[in-house]
Amino acid sequence: MHEQPSSPHVSKRVVVHFPGFEPLDAAHHYARYKRTAEKTAGLWDFPIEVGRLHMNGTSSFFDVDSGANKDTETRIHMLEHDRLVRQLSSRPVSVRLVQGFRSAMTVVLEGAAVAYFRHAWRFGLFFVFPFLLVTFALIASLAIASVPFWLALDSWYYPFSLLLGYSFFFRLFLPWSSRLHTLHLFSDWELAVAVARLGGASPMSDLQRSVAHWLDECVELIGAALDGEADEYVITSHSMGTSMAAHALGIFLTREPERLSGKRVVFVTLGSAILQCATFGSANTLRHRVGLIAQSKDISWLDVQCLSDAINFYKCPVVALCGFPQAPQPKIIFIRLKNMLSAERYSRIKRDFLRVHRQYVLGSDKRVDFDFTLLTAGPDPAASYPVAVDRR
Repeated sequence: MHEQPSSPHVSKRVVVHFPGFEPLDAAHHYARYKRTAEKTAGLWDFPIEVGRLHMNGTSSFFDVDSGANKDTETRIHMLEHDRLVRQLSSRPVSVRLVQGFRSAMTVVLEGAAVAYFRHAWRFGLFFVFPFLLVTFALIASLAIASVPFWLALDSWYYPFSLLLGYSFFFRLFLPWSSRLHTLHLFSDWELAVAVARLGGASPMSDLQRSVAHWLDECVELIGAALDGEADEYVITSHSMGTSMAAHALGIFLTREPERLSGKRVVFVTLGSAILQCATFGSANTLRHRVGLIAQSKDISWLDVQCLSDAINFYKCPVVALCGFPQAPQPKIIFIRLKNMLSAERYSRIKRDFLRVHRQYVLGSDKRVDFDFTLLTAGPDPAASYPVAVDRR
């Protein structure tokens, strides 16, 4: 992109956005988008006006006008999965811990963990981090609780040591680890397993049924969004939302592929994370749907990746790794946080891996090729975004 957005090419756009795994409802995602849009408008000296949020049952949308004369009108549908996040996070801590470790074992047994380290070793470290941290804390708690045994102390010391061990883990470690989002990551991996196994032969869990029901709603909303008149239709997704969007769009292509005919549809994956779920041995349905999207002549696919982000499959050919090396591959856009953010801001967030991973949908401090607001509400077609060169 040049110094300013080019002259308008898109008069009307429809966006369907699948956010990542965050405890945020539609109102919070809307507020984030509005703040980001205001920052983009000031940075580019380009008028952007975000309308109010409309909520109707499970659907939510808002309108965005951009340009000096409101030359580009965009309607953004927000398909967040906060209900699934709340379903996972509302359970007792003990249940979340047990189910989290079960999910980790599934990741290993289904070969996904090996694939992580083979294709994106930093993502592999992201996977093992919360489970190793909690394992060490549990070992420390057991060590504290067993001190009387190792020191051959009288039995009346045991209640005190057990209480100390319990307090260390539940009163000290867990509150401290919340700043590292440990339990949140446990739930994230539970959802990843459920999403990976969708469409498989094994009986569905309660969580899978919830995901499947939510996806059915998303497919209906995608259809309704595509019914609106527009110059282009952009389906954006971030983090875990990329696998959700791939499922939903794949289902739509299976059921009603003709409804895309003649439409300019762009599929945007931010933070290239489909392989988090698609590398599972049982993720045949997800991989098949990725192939459907890649092979659809009505869909252009942009995959936005970042070297600084440990939670993305940097430089990985997503479609090829899903088993479709001959299919058209997504155009990859590489972004650099150092080029997007001020030195102070970059220094402040660079060690917070989840905060870095959110930057795809947040505002920049500098004018750079990639800007989420301009991608979704600016005058240029989303498919025209440049395929940036990696300049490490």
